[in-house]
Amino acid sequence: MSEEYKNNFVILTDEEGNEKEFEHIDTLEDNGTVYLAFIPAELNLEEEAEVVILKIVEEDGEELLASVDDDEENLRLYNLFMDRLEDMYDAPEEDE
Repeated sequence: MSEEYKNNFVILTDEEGNEKEFEHIDTLEDNGTVYLAFIPAELNLEEEAEVVILKIVEEDGEELLASVDDDEENLRLYNLFMDRLEDMYDAPEEDE
C-alpha cells in the first residue's frame, strides 16, 4: 500500500501532562514555518472535530512541536487548513 494512504497517529501531551491520541491530517508551510493539523483519533460522528494546530520549532538543535499561542494566527491557519481539506475532498467537476 502506498505511504500516501497510511494514517499517521501520534500521542500528544498537553500542558497538564494528559496524553491523547491524534491523527495527523495535513501539513502546510506558511511564512517559513511548518504547521501540522491534527484531529482526535477517537472521534464520535455526533461530535464536531477539534482541530489542533501545532508548529515545528527548533530548540537546542532538535525539532519540536509547539502550540500556536496567538488566537488570530491560529484562526488564520485553521481557515487555511480547512480550505485545503475542502479542496482535497471536493469531487472533481465533470466536463459537459
